[in-house]
Amino acid sequence: MTIALVNGLIFTGNTWLTNQAVIIDAEEIVAICDINNLPAVVNEKIDLQGQRLIPGLIDTQVNGGGGALFNDAPTVETIRAIGQAHRQFGTTGFYPTLISDDLSVVAKAIEAVNQAIAEKVPGVLGIHLEGPFLNPERKGVHDASKFKIIDEAAFELLTSLKVGKTLITIAPELTTPEMIKRFVNAGVVVAAGHSAANYAQTKTALAAGVSSFTHLFNAMTPFTSREPGMVGAILEDKNSWCGIIVDGFHVHPASLKVAHQAKAPGKMVLVTDAMPSVGATDKNFMLNGELIQCKDGKLSTATGTLAGSDLDMLAAVKNTVEMVGIDLDEAIRMASQYPAAMMGENSLGAIKVGYKASMILIDDNFKLVRSWINGSEV
Repeated sequence: MTIALVNGLIFTGNTWLTNQAVIIDAEEIVAICDINNLPAVVNEKIDLQGQRLIPGLIDTQVNGGGGALFNDAPTVETIRAIGQAHRQFGTTGFYPTLISDDLSVVAKAIEAVNQAIAEKVPGVLGIHLEGPFLNPERKGVHDASKFKIIDEAAFELLTSLKVGKTLITIAPELTTPEMIKRFVNAGVVVAAGHSAANYAQTKTALAAGVSSFTHLFNAMTPFTSREPGMVGAILEDKNSWCGIIVDGFHVHPASLKVAHQAKAPGKMVLVTDAMPSVGATDKNFMLNGELIQCKDGKLSTATGTLAGSDLDMLAAVKNTVEMVGIDLDEAIRMASQYPAAMMGENSLGAIKVGYKASMILIDDNFKLVRSWINGSEV
């Protein structure tokens, strides 16, 4: 079946197109052409009614959704439930994220992602293992009793995903540059986070192959006048990416605006750090035996520690525009093109011939109208 999407305002990732049609065949975009010159092979036309067609959004840090938490049940069913919850908010690609846990749970999570990709669960691109190789000084809501030092067994486990991409968040000061290089050579994307690394240690980690940083400003050493810290090293570096949580709680909008101005273009990535509350009726849930409550959109423990977010990707784009003051084109790229680049996904993040047909149709209020993942409407 060859499908033409017509009568939409198309954002390719670089420019907006009018009077053009996007032609889908199977999983791919096979042409972008004038609406008056459609290929003869087109079997069906879908009228987009003048609304915005943009690249599908990619979330590299999603712990849960729809009432499900990946840690609670690292299974295909949980991954399916999380994906379904987030699809209604524009996410067409995601990395189920496991926060610090026993290595036996890590093994189950990796196997679940292998199976989910084999079963073609919509949108699953790989896995994000956020811990347990973190620094207790910057633990956030993670359970420090689960923390470990990377050894040979851990290396073998963290490089065992058979399909898709693996992203790991580690505290780089607690391992060696040689170990970081080994991960990178094995095809793993290495991020630093939940770390007490100073500026010099962060620079050493960057030289070893760290290419990303997990939730900028949160759970890392701050930027100060005499010690630039991890934040200073991130903003100075021109090649690495950093995730940001734009929910109005994790980071002040002014700090995000300054950071965006300082960071090299194309290197800031929107993430949700979403928890089971996203897409769920009951916004409260249990984490490590502790009740997490959602009050006015903010998830926290009884003592006020932030516990992930109730954020979805379209809301993150909207907040980036309205709260931070970044233009719409860039906000969309921060949620699609840039995470794809960060993860080495060469056929996602843009509406382009030869790319996967993963796209969303949104209205002027950043609400999802329609969604396609690999050519299939979902």
